Amino acid sequence: MKLTSSLLSNKPSLCIDARMIQHSGIGMYLRMLLPIILPKYNSILLGDPALLSAYSDSAKIISFLPPIYSISEQKQYRKLIPKCDLFWSPHYNVPLFVVQARKRVATIHDVFHLAFIKQLSIKQKIYAKLVINRALSASDQIITVSNFSKDEIIRFGSAKGADINVIYNGVKQYPMVGNWKDVKAKYKLPSQYILYVGNVKPHKNLQTLAEAYLKLSEELKETYKIVVVGKIDGFITGDEDLLRIINNNDILKRSIVFTGFVDDDDMDTIYAKASVFVLPSLYEGFGLPPLEAMLNKCPVLVSNQNSLPEVCGDAALYFDPHDPADIAAQMEKVLSDQGLHSSLVTNGTKRVKYFTWDKSAQQHINLFNKLIYS
Repeated sequence: MKLTSSLLSNKPSLCIDARMIQHSGIGMYLRMLLPIILPKYNSILLGDPALLSAYSDSAKIISFLPPIYSISEQKQYRKLIPKCDLFWSPHYNVPLFVVQARKRVATIHDVFHLAFIKQLSIKQKIYAKLVINRALSASDQIITVSNFSKDEIIRFGSAKGADINVIYNGVKQYPMVGNWKDVKAKYKLPSQYILYVGNVKPHKNLQTLAEAYLKLSEELKETYKIVVVGKIDGFITGDEDLLRIINNNDILKRSIVFTGFVDDDDMDTIYAKASVFVLPSLYEGFGLPPLEAMLNKCPVLVSNQNSLPEVCGDAALYFDPHDPADIAAQMEKVLSDQGLHSSLVTNGTKRVKYFTWDKSAQQHINLFNKLIYS
């Protein structure tokens, strides 16, 4: 074994594609892990120097600005990835060709684009199949975030189960609840609300949540609105039908509040003041928002499918995501039964202790070192 580390240090060299540092899910993954992982290596970050300098004083930063999933991305990978012991792709958009890294790891959070491939254009279908399967074949090891995702990768991809390592995400353990009056005014929030956090895409199933809201009793509809925190546009597959449904229904138009961008520092307050958190998603590789809600003592209702039962355990109430009446019934239970509300909060407080970014980072480091020193 021959390491390619700097002569000035005995640390092995690790190069990371960190362009998605400001994205929601994968961005959070990087923002939480990098401060713990980077000091262990001679680290090199690919991305925007103006953004990445905030995450490390010692890492070398190489300007790398092509769009994700682009041809220019592939052209520049070979030129910019230096000789290193390990190259880590935190998403499936890996280099398609040989690079100078001695070993390679990719994190595949889910295979949504293969599981819902009918929603893609022909060009998008070809790209998703090509790049995901290349990630599986070119990587020495794969990381994924749940056993559900591991099973899906094996089902839709071309990888052996032994090559796939399940490492759960973490959740920050010490919420900092800000001033509710200021946060409420900043995002024009209602006094009492049902909360959804996540991107607005069809598989997030917000249309069914809207239908469920209409089935609530008149008293509950008068008391609670739905607050949607998440990106609305700019996706390959956005949920334009949801916006049309809302605009054509007077009740939904006045009852569903889209906050737009929310600062990370304000999210704990928004979770803490919600009456209930609901995630009706049809497909989740992990599902971090339910844990963030639990951390902030907000009761959680989620789909009984995909990774959510695995992640939430006994700390959530479950519903059939295809059945608006079931979603409405479970929301009514939590909003009307203080005993159930309290038990979900208690179980949630216990559940989140199992998921820490320190544990997740150490498992990444252990895997990286195993590869580097093999």
